[in-house]
Amino acid sequence: MLTYWHRPLHAMTDAFIAADFRTAVISEPPPAAGARELFPDALAKSSSGAFLRFLFFVLEAV
Repeated sequence: MLTYWHRPLHAMTDAFIAADFRTAVISEPPPAAGARELFPDALAKSSSGAFLRFLFFVLEAV
């Protein structure tokens, strides 16, 4: 089961700042090349062709 933690980007970055971290990098890698073949139904249901994506943050202590 996948649990979602949906927060606006500003809520996440505000939390990092409040904890005395600086954001060095934010990356959003694209889905794997074979995702469309593995999950055709999930991609077909989306009108924009959107797919589950992850954000990765590299933080540095201030």
